[in-house]
Amino acid sequence: MKAYLASTTWDFTEIVVVDDGSRDNTPGVARQAGVRLLQNPGNRGKGYSVRHGMLEAKGDWLLFSDADLSTPIEELEKLWSAIERERAQAVIGSRDLDRSLIGVRQPLFREFGGRFFNLVIRLITGLPFHDTQCGFKLFEGAAAREIFRRQRVERFGFDVEVLYISQRLGYRTLEVPVRWNDVAGTTVKMMGALAAFFDPLKVRWNGLTGKYK
Repeated sequence: MKAYLASTTWDFTEIVVVDDGSRDNTPGVARQAGVRLLQNPGNRGKGYSVRHGMLEAKGDWLLFSDADLSTPIEELEKLWSAIERERAQAVIGSRDLDRSLIGVRQPLFREFGGRFFNLVIRLITGLPFHDTQCGFKLFEGAAAREIFRRQRVERFGFDVEVLYISQRLGYRTLEVPVRWNDVAGTTVKMMGALAAFFDPLKVRWNGLTGKYK
């Protein structure tokens, strides 16, 4: 797993690559490209990688995006327009608000599984979002640091957790439709997907027991 993050203001921009114990030449490619490289202590998971990058990134606004760029980086303009229009502290990309923007679709069983997962999330956590799992999210820097330092989930359920924490802390979060394409070779192991179904329960329990204060 390689997580790609961009930390951005309009007068300062950096690209941060988080290497999650990869066995290929990710570190060498990142260094050659001149981007900032962070390396996890072994393979820790997507949630750990994103938290690592968001807490290390600089700038007034922080975007995290999947390394496969399934959502084109140009879609950042849609997120920023929503921020300017609505004065929110966070905005997330969504595949479900306008499915006509999906170019290459997932296999049906994965698409159905994703929709069912989001239904479970809404029922358990009370989150209003249609697509919590799209890996394209923009946060105000100060808000991001408050949210991600409280994050505990280190694998695929982390998206639910950071949105739940954002809501508990009172940050206004928007959801906007973005272009998205399923990328061949991007896989989620079955056990990891099944484990993610338990994460909303953990998040809800953490909220009830005050662990996000």
